Amino acid sequence: MKIVIVGAGNVGYTLASTLSRAGHDIVMIESREEYAQQLENEIDVQVIIGNGSRPSVLAEAGIDGENHIDFLIACSNKDEVNIMASWQAKHLGVKHVISRAMNAEYTDSPEWAKALQIDEILSPERSVAREIEEMLFLNSAVHTTEFLSGQAGSYAFMVTEDSPILGLSLTEIAVRHPEYGAVLVYVERGDGGFTPSGDWVAQTGDLCYLITFKNHSKEVEQLFTRKKAKRFRKVMIVGGGKSGLAVSNRLLKNHPGIDITIIDQDISVCQQINIEYPKITVINGDGISETLLENEGIANTDGFIAATNSDEKNLILASLAKTLKTRKSIAIVHNNTLTRLVRELPVDAVVNPNESLASVILRHIRYPMSASSLSLIDRINSEILEITVSPGSPLTGKRISALNIPRGVIFAMIKRDDEILLPNGNTEIFAGDQLLIFSSETHMKRFTDMMDITL
Repeated sequence: MKIVIVGAGNVGYTLASTLSRAGHDIVMIESREEYAQQLENEIDVQVIIGNGSRPSVLAEAGIDGENHIDFLIACSNKDEVNIMASWQAKHLGVKHVISRAMNAEYTDSPEWAKALQIDEILSPERSVAREIEEMLFLNSAVHTTEFLSGQAGSYAFMVTEDSPILGLSLTEIAVRHPEYGAVLVYVERGDGGFTPSGDWVAQTGDLCYLITFKNHSKEVEQLFTRKKAKRFRKVMIVGGGKSGLAVSNRLLKNHPGIDITIIDQDISVCQQINIEYPKITVINGDGISETLLENEGIANTDGFIAATNSDEKNLILASLAKTLKTRKSIAIVHNNTLTRLVRELPVDAVVNPNESLASVILRHIRYPMSASSLSLIDRINSEILEITVSPGSPLTGKRISALNIPRGVIFAMIKRDDEILLPNGNTEIFAGDQLLIFSSETHMKRFTDMMDITL
């Protein structure tokens, strides 16, 4: 496919590198010359320097009403540029148009996209808020994703020194705890990782990625640590911008009576939050002040979220909060390289909004006409695909053992009508089944090509 991407920031770079490796013809539009130069040096894409909302720049990229372009993805850091580029592209015959919007007003109602004839206007803040809420709910989780209309999810838990499963093999764990219906799909150990077999034995420090029923998630969590998860009542957020407010909104809506404190250096931001959110305690100050955090009761907080506009500051804030005894510290970090630093810092979890947004956009590109979703786990270079089997699919009527799927591709769950199944090799697949599949990015591509899971 021919795809034009406006904006070479973290989202654009992730999309360009992933799609280029998949063999698509990518044209990037970027206004900052240094970003454009980096792209040309690192990725096999055509780069055009300019403002993606200008007709002449779009025409240079092939969006001129004459050339066939399959997708335009506008994901710069300026909403107006994204929306204007998308609107023009749609009117010039681009088949699918997706626009990023950092301002939640554009995504509060589907009427905006409909009026502008933009296929999707996406904002990552809502998915980030959901993920943070889930991490607070499951205190030891460092990754969460929701699937099958909220009935299942993927989680990452670390095996602790007092874990009930320490020293047990995967086969032994399955025999002792069949009631939880959890599927272990990947284990990160030291600097490496692997798809576990039945003889894998749990060791202290193993970071385990698994898929399970959401209503069993707390019980599964307790297999990895004996500490019983407590209800979170007090949360502190540094940064009153879009991400911080999205988290606050979700927590206020779903957890009545929760105590939320927001700290921000900008007095005008604090005043606005005071007006719009009377239930939130607002502090005007520098969240990196140890004295301020201690005075506001950081040691008694169940969760601390660093949500400023600086990735580096968020990592420092979350590390400081952890040393000051918050129960769980979470940093919002956009840069994929910095995200990996969580392994070296006293931070419980990192949430990457760009990873969430890239997952949604990639799903639209790979499966625009299907009821499917795709989630990336960038830390382990893996994907989880949720897709509905069509009547004419090569999967239909086959047992899983007969599919000859690549090693590392795991059928984790099947939703059939109102029932969710944990499949094995003898499970037969039927049209209408919703499959939840885990794999590395490379093997997922091989699998979808082999099974003709296409547009």
